[in-house]
Amino acid sequence: MSEVRLETRALSRNFGALAAVQQINFKIDAGARHALIGPNGAGKTTFINLLTGLLRPTDGQVLLGGRDITALSQAERVKLGIARTFQINRLFRGLSVLENVYIAVAERVGAASSMFRAAGARADVIEESMHLLETLKLQDDARQRVSELPYGRQRLIELAIALGLKPEVLLLDEPAAGVPSAESHIILDAIDRLPKHIAVLIIEHDMDVVFRFAQRITVMVSGMVFAEGTPKEIEADLDVRAVYLGQAGHG
Repeated sequence: MSEVRLETRALSRNFGALAAVQQINFKIDAGARHALIGPNGAGKTTFINLLTGLLRPTDGQVLLGGRDITALSQAERVKLGIARTFQINRLFRGLSVLENVYIAVAERVGAASSMFRAAGARADVIEESMHLLETLKLQDDARQRVSELPYGRQRLIELAIALGLKPEVLLLDEPAAGVPSAESHIILDAIDRLPKHIAVLIIEHDMDVVFRFAQRITVMVSGMVFAEGTPKEIEADLDVRAVYLGQAGHG
């Protein structure tokens, strides 16, 4: 059996009288490729915000590797291995691709200030940053300014920055959003090449992306888990089709 990486127990969040997330029990194993889908207002983003520590739950627990992290801040969770592309996609558009990734790696290893010294950057951090760019086939763009690159490649830089944090769990919030459909395969190919031990949870509206990526799918409706299963099981579930798949693209 795979080791459970991230788990929630009866996780709930209310905004006044609105129960945005209700009693969610969820598990993602090491190495999993898991998708979270559901119509607008289903509570997906609130749930992710609870996982990352951006929001505190009204009730319930979040556990990472069996450790209760419910009370920990976003920054503490990042250090423990939870990374989110949405959370860290503030690219420095005036800097090069390499400089953007360098900043993330330097922050992780405690060398953030060295970039701004006259003597320049740390060789080990540059080497790791270049390796990340090679992993995502971005090495030829290393010296390019971010603002000069097509949007699809900018999304890949966000992925490289997330990987620079050495995550155990990677949360991808609509990684193909805004990318022309002809280029979405670039994002998916990059996700396919991610280290196999990382648990990846993707929120995505594009069902083609979901069914190509996911080994397991959780469907949220009205703040609750409505269904969970393999892509085949979810596709065949008539209730899911009625509430979501039949109107995919509007979610």
